[in-house]
Parts: sequence; structure tokens; C-alpha cells
Amino acid sequence: MNRYHFVGIKGTGMSPLAQILFDMNNEVRGSDVEKAFFTEEALKRKGIEILPFDPENISEDQIVVQGNAFSDDHPEIVRARELGLTIYKYYEFLGELANHYTSVAITGSHGKTSTTGLLAHVMRGIEPTSFLIGDGTGEGVADSKNFVFEACEYKRHFLYYSPDYAIMTNIDFDHSDYFSGLDDVIDAFQEMAKQVKKGIIACGDDENLQHIQANVPLVYYGFGTHNDFRAENVTSTENGTTFDVFLRDDFYGTFRIPGYGDHSVLNALAVIATCDYENLPKELVKERLASFNGVKRRFSESTLNNQVLVDDYAHHPREISATVEAARKKYGEREVVAIFQPHTYTRLKSFMDDFATALAEADTVYLCDIFGSAREQEGTVTIEDLQSRIDGAHILKRGGTSVLRNHDKAVLLFMGAGDIQTYQREYEEIVKLEA
Repeated sequence: MNRYHFVGIKGTGMSPLAQILFDMNNEVRGSDVEKAFFTEEALKRKGIEILPFDPENISEDQIVVQGNAFSDDHPEIVRARELGLTIYKYYEFLGELANHYTSVAITGSHGKTSTTGLLAHVMRGIEPTSFLIGDGTGEGVADSKNFVFEACEYKRHFLYYSPDYAIMTNIDFDHSDYFSGLDDVIDAFQEMAKQVKKGIIACGDDENLQHIQANVPLVYYGFGTHNDFRAENVTSTENGTTFDVFLRDDFYGTFRIPGYGDHSVLNALAVIATCDYENLPKELVKERLASFNGVKRRFSESTLNNQVLVDDYAHHPREISATVEAARKKYGEREVVAIFQPHTYTRLKSFMDDFATALAEADTVYLCDIFGSAREQEGTVTIEDLQSRIDGAHILKRGGTSVLRNHDKAVLLFMGAGDIQTYQREYEEIVKLEA
């Protein structure tokens, strides 16, 4: 048993990593800001101690794991160095942990978390599997054969991993505060591909992934006829989405998933291809796919009187389009209302017109003020700049969410990677108080 201290334990990767080590009978605690985050709920359920930041949290018998958002001059890290402790960056520790198992890294500009959650759900129902999902969920199983984990491209952190398998969902330009452009992102994924040890499962419908070079077999999935695994006859019903899968020219099977939208079908295809490569029983894979309940903050639904409320992490134009598409496919003729909070000034500035185009796919648009980040508290763009590009868009202020009651029987999509949930909670409280 080791004693671990996590600096920034509420992070979306740090929280599940702490849970994994705790499940494996290690002593785990951590520190963070006092602001509440959804990622801390699982930590509290397991009794993992969360402390305010303080150099006194660091003691001589600890291994320290440092969150990506915290620099080397953080007081706790400085104290750990003074004591000569072993300090791992989050991505360094995750890379070492993955080497102990048959590992599957899920990466891509979009869809990482949903695909990781889906693969973890399927595999853990068939073989002992530990997993780390970027929605704050993680589990460590002592006798695990497999380790399924989300691998983020930001700052090329995924280059610390050498997984047995990699699922690559897509390559798109994002994280404009780090990457210089699309070619820079492609270079990062190309470098990552060279580190995979057994096989890459990639979306062949993504043009940027069609040119990836690797030292291992490449299996492609998608809707196009050139893919190894392809989906046909996609049908949306009240119970989800049904589709046929073909392996090259041969019928492979009919599958059902509870989700909606083309992106959900693609995520399932990635999982089907991976499980086939590992020779997992097809019928068990079918059963597990059909029973998946989703991951946190990815089309997470609730009802409020006649309205459907959806909490979604979408913070890139492509993700917004996918969320709107899923709402339309599931809820037919209902009005779709987009309530969007941009995440970081640099991302909004880089994709201003693309955000406007994606949001305009909804029937009505409300915009919340920009959510900065630990590394970026101000910028040169405003939420009004985005509003001016969308016909009829409204600004939604805190304290003014009752206006959403005007959309009877609508689907309200609360989208963003910041604290958009606080707007949803405020609205829910207003409706309950007025009932």
C-alpha cells in the first residue's frame, strides 16, 4: 500500500485516477480549491479526503500526483520538492499505470469521454477491466486484465502513453491557446500513432485520420463503404438507435444503442471494432451496448414539468451540432433551445463564426457570459460579439433564467465546459418555487 496526495484532486482526470488507486487499497487524499465541482461527488462517496490547499498537507511518506492545471511553483509542489518526495505529473503517472495492463487509449478532438465510457461499460461486463473516464469517473479492479482510459491531446500530454490499442475518433483544430493550427494537431496525433503497440481503431470518415501512418494495423470504422467496420440502415426509435454493421462486405450483426445521432453510432462502431480485435463475444458486446446509460455531462437528461433539460459538455462547434442533432432525432417536433456558455476567450475568438453557424441550428439561442479558465481570465472578445452573428439570439443573465419558462414543451440544451450547470440549477429552483 502506498500513500498518495493529489494536488488538484477535483480535476476531471485526477478524480478518477484517485478513485482507481483507492480501489486498489492505497491510501489516497488530495487538495483543491473550495469551489464545488461535479467531479468531487464520487470522491466523497468513497470517503477520500479533500483538503484546502496548504503546504502542510505534504508529509514525508507520500507520493505526490500533480494536476495538469498546477505549476511547479505551487506551494504544495514546492514543499514536496523540499522533502525530496516522488512527484508525478498526472499524465506521467497515468502512462506508467497503463503499462501494467492490456491498455486502450481513447483519443480524438471530440467524443473521447463518451467513447471511453461506452468501451469501459462493455468491456467490464465481459472481463475484469479498470477504467478512467474524463467525466470524473474511475474504477480500479485488483485483478484487471484491461485498462481503458481517456487520452487528451492538449499540450501533447498523450505522448506520455504507449497503449496496446488506440481509438482515434477524429482530428479537429481545438485548444487554440496551444496548437498553432490544424497541421500542428495532426502532427501530434501522428506522433501518438507511432507509439501504439498492437492496433489503431480510427474513424475512416474523418479525412485527417485517413492519412495517419502507424507501425501497427489500422482498422477503420464509419459510414463510408471504404471502412472495415461500417454502419448501414440506421434507424431512430423511442428506445434509441438501431443499425446494421458490416465487416468489409460481410454482414456482422444488428446492434442497438440507447443514444441518438451519427456521433453515437460512430462511438459504438469504435467499440465494436475494438472488441472484435480482442475476440470478445459478439453477443455479449451487443447486450452491453444496449444497456449503456451514458456518461456525466454528455446529453444528461432530466424533466421539468413539460420541458426536457439536457446538460451537455459541448464546447466546440462540432459538438454543439452533434448535440442539437441528437435532440432533434430523439424529440422530433419539439422546439430545441440552445443555452450556451463559451469556454475560454481564445476558443471563442478562434471559432466565432463556426459557433454562430452551429448554434443557429437550434430554434432559439440564449448566450451566457464567457467562462474563463485558470490560465485565461480575460480576452479581447465578448459574448455580444457572438450574439451579433446569430439572428434573434438572446443574452441570458444570472437571475434572469425564468425567461426559459416561455418555451413550453421545449428541449433546453444547457451546453458548455464551464459552470453552465449553475444556470440550469437556478432555473430549476425558480420553477420549483413558483409551482
